[in-house]
Amino acid sequence: MYSHKLLGHLGSHTVLPLHYIMRMRNSMQSLCKNHFLQQLYRKIDGAILWSQNERNLDCVITFQTHSILQRFMLRFDFLQLDCNDHLYIYDGAHAVGTYKFDLTCKNTKQNLGAMFTRTNYVTLKYVTDAWGTDSNGFKLIITAVKDPKHTCTEFRCNLREFCISTDLVCDGINHCADGSDESSNTLCQNNETGVILGLEVTWFVVVVISTLLVLLVLIVAISICICRRGWNSRSGNGTVQQQNALYPHRLGL
Repeated sequence: MYSHKLLGHLGSHTVLPLHYIMRMRNSMQSLCKNHFLQQLYRKIDGAILWSQNERNLDCVITFQTHSILQRFMLRFDFLQLDCNDHLYIYDGAHAVGTYKFDLTCKNTKQNLGAMFTRTNYVTLKYVTDAWGTDSNGFKLIITAVKDPKHTCTEFRCNLREFCISTDLVCDGINHCADGSDESSNTLCQNNETGVILGLEVTWFVVVVISTLLVLLVLIVAISICICRRGWNSRSGNGTVQQQNALYPHRLGL
């Protein structure tokens, strides 16, 4: 449904809302510049971070879950860093102390698998040098999950039974890591049936009603024009007949 080229603004310390991240397509280079959102903290259900050949960066970004009962799952769809670049992952709200992971060229998405925080925060610090190629970068999926021991009122994944937000279900992104959020027959079929001719049902109904109203207005306008012409024609014939009756000599009578 969407693909994104990273996302949101990365300042020296930034947290962004999910809807902001999902809709933005910016390079890491532009996201690392100063921005009015730099000091604002936002909670998210999930995010996609995508970088490609970004140079001379030293950025920090922090995410927080909506509930203290949640934690973050991080999973790479793509990971190929330059050996002089580092992606540090901290299990907390700040890029201080001991990092949980230090990712560089030796790491791949296969040997990492899914990573989890213990807290309801995750902080990423991305440091790159002045050299790189277009093949260098990553695509990171971050999802707020609730462990199976807690009550789930939204969507429960199949494999590990994590609970995630229903907003992340059937969105084209594998948030559960087992694909169950994208293969849920009932929910995803409902989403597909909610589209007609490429439009959501609501917008399709609006377009149809608007078209019918325009056609109705045109029909009424044409009917009024026809009626007026008929009335004018009859009025003209009546006037001529009256004049002939008053002035018969005009007809040679």
